[in-house]
Amino acid sequence: MAKVNRQIRLAARPLGFPKESDFEMVELPVPEPGEGEVLTRTLFLSIDPYMRGRMNDTKSYSTPVPIGGVMVGRTIGEVVASRDSGFAAGDIVVSFGNWQEYALIRGKTLRKLDPVLAPVSTALGVLGMPGHTAYVGLLDIGQPQPGETVVVSAASGAVGSLVGQIAKIKGCRVVGIAGGDAKCRYVVDELGFDACVDHREADFGAALARACPRGVDVNFENVGGAVLQAVWPLLNDFARVVVCGLIAHYNDNTPSRSPDLRSVLIKRLTVRGFIITDHNARLDDFLRDVSAWLREGRIKYREDIVDGLEHAPEAFIGLLHGRNFGKLIVRVAP
Repeated sequence: MAKVNRQIRLAARPLGFPKESDFEMVELPVPEPGEGEVLTRTLFLSIDPYMRGRMNDTKSYSTPVPIGGVMVGRTIGEVVASRDSGFAAGDIVVSFGNWQEYALIRGKTLRKLDPVLAPVSTALGVLGMPGHTAYVGLLDIGQPQPGETVVVSAASGAVGSLVGQIAKIKGCRVVGIAGGDAKCRYVVDELGFDACVDHREADFGAALARACPRGVDVNFENVGGAVLQAVWPLLNDFARVVVCGLIAHYNDNTPSRSPDLRSVLIKRLTVRGFIITDHNARLDDFLRDVSAWLREGRIKYREDIVDGLEHAPEAFIGLLHGRNFGKLIVRVAP
C-alpha cells in the first residue's frame, strides 16, 4: 500500500471566482482504520457547484470548510482495509471521501455499489446526488403535468439534463437553456428536449420567449442572474419555480438583484428552494425509477472526466465558468 496520502486543502477564502492559489496540495501518511472505520482508496471525485459556497465563511445550510481543511466532495472509493464487519477489501463504495487519495470513513456512512449493475461513476451523477436532486426537485416541487411547459437552465449539466428528460417522460414540453451551440444541439438531438436556447445570444430573452409560446409552467432554476430574469416575465399564473442553484451568484461580492416579487402575488407563483439532503426519504424511489429508465433507454447521461487529483482545482474553476460538458468527475485512480 502507498505510504503517502495526497490531499487538496483550502488555503484561502476566495474573493470572487476562486484561483488555484486558493488551494494547496499536502502529503500525509496513509492512516489506519480504527474500530468501525473503513479505509478507502479514492477512484472518482465529484466536482459540484455547491462546493463554492462551502469555501465562504458565511452562514449557510452546511458548515464552511475551514482554512487548512480538506475540500469536501462525494467520492467513489475502493475499500483497502476495514474494521467494520459490513465491508471488506475490494468493495466499491460511495461516500464523502473529500479531495484526497485515501479516506478514513465510518462504515455506517458508506453505501456499497455493485459494479455489474452500472458503471460506478454513475453513483456521482445520474444515479447519485445530481440525479436525486433532479428527481425530487422536478417531481415533488415542480409537480409537472402533461402538456405543461418546463424550462430548465444549465440544461446540459448533471442536474438539468436529467430534469428535462424526466419532464419529457411525464409528457411535458421541455425547453433547455445552455451555453453554446454544441451544448444546445446535444440537449435537443441527444436528450430529446423540444428546444434549447443559448443564453449567450444577444437576443436571448426574445429567443426564449419564442421557444415558449404558451408561457412557462415550471422553471427549474440552476443559474439565476440574467437567465432567471429572462424566464421571469414568461411565467404563467400558478407557475412553480424550483430554485435548485444560483451559480451565476456564487462568486458575487455584493447582494444580487431579486426578481420582481409583485409577480409572485399577481400570478400566484410558488417559489421554493430546496436542499437535497432534506429529501433522503425519496432516495430509494429515485434509484428505482431512474435505474429503470436507464435500462429502458429513456434516460441518457454524459460525463466529463478529468484525470488526476492535482487537476481538481482547475476543473472546479472551469465548472464555475461553464467549461464542463456533462457531469464533471475527477478520476483520482484507475
